[in-house]
Amino acid sequence: MIQVSDIAKKKVIELMQEEGFDTATDYVRVGVKSGGCSGLSYELKFDKEQSENDKVFEANSIKIIVDKKSFLYLVGTTLDYSGGLNGTGFVFKNPNANRTCGCGESFSL
Repeated sequence: MIQVSDIAKKKVIELMQEEGFDTATDYVRVGVKSGGCSGLSYELKFDKEQSENDKVFEANSIKIIVDKKSFLYLVGTTLDYSGGLNGTGFVFKNPNANRTCGCGESFSL
């Protein structure tokens, strides 16, 4: 399961509304794909539909869908949001990652 921090929740709600998504019925799709400087990179987007291969759950009142393959890499991850000097954006705090890149957008196991 993926956790969502309070600050990430606020930003997700704000961005979903700006892009015409409904937080009551639509989802945040979180995934992992090959690529990035550490081997795997995170994906985050909004989605109105789920497929039969998705795991669906709710964290901090945010509906999240993750494909089964990505779920194995993301178990225990917390989605956070940073607005600091090192950049602004969503941050994945993944306890499964052995190594991450400097920007925090990719990782390896």
